[in-house]
Amino acid sequence: MTTRYTAVCRLSGGWWAISVPGLKGVHTQVRRLSDAEAMARDAIALFLDVDPGSFGVLLQPEVPDAGDVVSAALTARKVAQEADREAATATAVALRRLADLGITGRDAARLLNISPQRVSQLKKSGSDTPARTRKSGRRGSRRSAEV
Repeated sequence: MTTRYTAVCRLSGGWWAISVPGLKGVHTQVRRLSDAEAMARDAIALFLDVDPGSFGVLLQPEVPDAGDVVSAALTARKVAQEADREAATATAVALRRLADLGITGRDAARLLNISPQRVSQLKKSGSDTPARTRKSGRRGSRRSAEV
């Protein structure tokens, strides 16, 4: 198992101040949070004199006076993503049932309030979980025409 270090990132005067509580004296800073992992990884690697890829880094951003709204937004997004997965699965199941009853794709689209193109996509995927919600994160693929 790889060792993992937590890098606490605190916004301070337009910079993200980074500290690693598990390693006393490891501090650095970056302008953008997107650069924080790489900079923390470099600081840890220099401190320990090890390869930067030999350990994991978990970023823990802290934003004073905004942490509660950030947490609320993340929670709402997670709930929405789960609801989207459930709706996609229920739609695929409903489409199969409607097809078994002889209802056309266009009529099924109208009943389910989705486009006929989406009906076609779901029929082609042929599973309970549509392509856009599968674990791989792929949104389906387009086949190129064979020459």
